[in-house]
Amino acid sequence: AIDLLCWMRLLLLDGPLAKAEPATLRYRLLHAAARLVKRSRYLILRVPQTWPWAKEFADAINRVRAIP
Repeated sequence: AIDLLCWMRLLLLDGPLAKAEPATLRYRLLHAAARLVKRSRYLILRVPQTWPWAKEFADAINRVRAIP
């Protein structure tokens, strides 16, 4: 599990979260107050815009999508 967090920090995060401790990453990104919604054939992860780390989470997801 720690290896996944290290790779996540290296590939997906920048700024203060790139240097954050594993406990901080778990608290801020992995404990997301999100809902999984099924629409047609797609699963959509809905993250509230008022969540304090919504922008960082969206940036990380976009970086995952950009990996070839």
